[in-house]
Amino acid sequence: MKNRIISLMLLACITILCFVSCGEKPGTDDLWANALYTENTEMGSGEVSVTLEVKVLDKSVEFVINTDKQYLGDALIEHSLIEGETGAYGLYVKKVNGILADFDKDQSYWALKKDGETMMVGVDGAKISDGEHYELEYTK
Repeated sequence: MKNRIISLMLLACITILCFVSCGEKPGTDDLWANALYTENTEMGSGEVSVTLEVKVLDKSVEFVINTDKQYLGDALIEHSLIEGETGAYGLYVKKVNGILADFDKDQSYWALKKDGETMMVGVDGAKISDGEHYELEYTK
């Protein structure tokens, strides 16, 4: 009888641990909960117009940014679309459109692309020209 009670208690503990460890991962809506913009938006005034597409899982939003800035990072900071930390390699983008990617917490980060191709420079090294299309994609 005593062994049966111990076995049932162990089974209950294992079942509880399975439910806790298999909890839901953050979904698209969870990540977009802090977004500043959820619809396509045009902002700014200036001679140069670039498009930034922010991609998070299965949702995206596009920004048409009109600016006189020469670098993408400056244009995005000008409109409060990105936040980050400056380090030895330039600006490390942690937030885009209010959405946090925290590598230390869950290995997520923002990948910078131009016309679908990963860029070898950061936002503060990306010199912009009129009509270009960039993407910042939430990546794990």
